[in-house]
Amino acid sequence: MGEMPSPAQFVAEVGEALEAARNPLKAGPMAKYMKNHFPFLGLPRPLLETTLRPMLVRVRGRVDAAWLEQSSRLLWGLDEREYQYAAALLLWAERKVLRAENLRLAEELIPQKSWWDSVDDLSSNLVSPLVRRFPELRLEMDRWSRHPNFWLRRSAIIHQLGYRAETDAERLFDYALHNAADQEFFIRKAIGWALREYAKVDAGLVYAFVDHHRGRFSALTVREALKHR
Repeated sequence: MGEMPSPAQFVAEVGEALEAARNPLKAGPMAKYMKNHFPFLGLPRPLLETTLRPMLVRVRGRVDAAWLEQSSRLLWGLDEREYQYAAALLLWAERKVLRAENLRLAEELIPQKSWWDSVDDLSSNLVSPLVRRFPELRLEMDRWSRHPNFWLRRSAIIHQLGYRAETDAERLFDYALHNAADQEFFIRKAIGWALREYAKVDAGLVYAFVDHHRGRFSALTVREALKHR
């Protein structure tokens, strides 16, 4: 299995592996798709995951929360977008090591280099499993749902995606109504997305909720929420 790498050593190994797979022909179109907010190495997600796998396997079950936090911060600080994806994949792979207090890492990283891809990765790979395992963190989601940073609000709105029957519908609806008047596209889209996903569990409840409050929601939100009606 070999000697356990330090966070700095692990991130250096990740950097060497991803640099070796760099593809300038794909990097340009990938950056353009993300509105040129970030540079890319040019690794599509399947290739990124394949390239990272040996390093993730090497540290599997051998890390603690402090190691994970430090490694994730180092990866997040690198320029190319694939490094932020790598951080989210690492956190997902070792999610069982994390405890409730590690939610602070998500609150730290989400507002940095923010765009829908990184925010949604952290929401699904870090925020969602933590809140599911530690229900007391729902109070933190309540706070995030009213946070000045709209990316944190988006994360709160969508963090229950995949919870299905375990979804706290009252909270979902509260977050939706509190943010209904927001002009931000990514908030309006998130509300509709979250409602549409819960409609797969209780369509009647969601459709009745949307119909009752239709005047408060944007057309985008309503369209997304009722997409499969």
